[in-house]
Amino acid sequence: MRVLLVGAGGVGTAITRIAARRPFFEHMVVADYDLARAQAAVTALGEDGHRFAAVRLDASDTDGVRGALAEHRCDVLLNATDPRFVLSLFDAALARGAHYLDMAMSLSRPHPTRPYEECGVKLGDAQFERSAEWEAADRLALVGMGVEPGLSDVFARYAADVLFDEIEEIGVRDGANLVVDGHDFAPSFSIWTTIEECLNPPVVYEADRGWFTTPPFSEPEVFDFPEGIGPVECVNVEHEEVLLIPRWLKAGRVTFKYGLGDEFIGVLRTLHKLGLDRTEPVTVDGGGGRVAVSPRDVVAACLPDPAGLGDSMHGKTCAGTWVRGTKDGRSREVYLYHVVDNQWSMREYGSQAVVWQTAVNPVAALELIASGAWHGSGVLGPEAMPPRPFLDLLTEYGSPWGMREENPPASGPVSGPKSP
Repeated sequence: MRVLLVGAGGVGTAITRIAARRPFFEHMVVADYDLARAQAAVTALGEDGHRFAAVRLDASDTDGVRGALAEHRCDVLLNATDPRFVLSLFDAALARGAHYLDMAMSLSRPHPTRPYEECGVKLGDAQFERSAEWEAADRLALVGMGVEPGLSDVFARYAADVLFDEIEEIGVRDGANLVVDGHDFAPSFSIWTTIEECLNPPVVYEADRGWFTTPPFSEPEVFDFPEGIGPVECVNVEHEEVLLIPRWLKAGRVTFKYGLGDEFIGVLRTLHKLGLDRTEPVTVDGGGGRVAVSPRDVVAACLPDPAGLGDSMHGKTCAGTWVRGTKDGRSREVYLYHVVDNQWSMREYGSQAVVWQTAVNPVAALELIASGAWHGSGVLGPEAMPPRPFLDLLTEYGSPWGMREENPPASGPVSGPKSP
């Protein structure tokens, strides 16, 4: 397998550090708009970097990406950029006849008149509408293959296959107790992506209604996360799992809730009120004259790079899937989860916990594709693949997953997880 990795930021760099320890691929080209960043990712591998090369590449240039795939004889494109570049990379891979993986899907657009009731263009719609072309080319586009989405979707498939006969609700729940010393506000992941998913109308799925939307930060609940993280208030956030899981699995309700905290929500609300979440350029006076800049890009530039926060960060991050339903005629409720301790990921890989946890999953998926354990054609989500090989491989990578059996409700329906 020869891989073109596009994006050498925090997640892309972590991908190289994880992949360098695995023998399943022949060569990996690390591409970034900033050549120095791509080179730094490869140089940091030392003697383990002999299968890697760094190149400059503009992710928005479909023809350029297609040319890079051809020049380096890559049969897989792994997209580690932010969602703005999904479609250009997706199109380039199809045009070249390469397989494709990403960790975030094509962007949504809210409904023009009823944004908090109805879906407009949903996450991934632009990719799924081209599935027939990928099938005809006998190529696989595996979308949403990070941790959330990604591992959370694998958990959902495992629950449906093994743990439940009928599923009433699947709720992806993400929380952490990470603290960054020396910063009043320092997101542990891309602020550009965080703004996009947190301020867009969240999507909920119900079997009798299909997909619909709610206002941002709706349906708050307290979820008790394992391994010492503890109770965290979680709210509805737009996320790919809600658009992926119902395509393959039968469930009465599907949600995604993120543990943001009051302070983080307050900052996001303020950015929205001031228009600083906008992606459309505005014209401002610069030192050399008037220039056009995106307010959201300015916000991102003013904050520390999440990839560089590991040395001052401590705590754990947890990604997981809560499932409620029945097995053998009895009520059951479980939480399947994956926890990464920042101290461990920094010591073992030099990558902070959130980016490492995201990066390990596409590397494992690539290995399964290389071995033939995962295969297919068309645009597919992680739910379309057998879950057990992936979960076993994750443990082999030294980062095992866990499962907590929750106390089933005494009587009556419940609309979300409860603290055990």
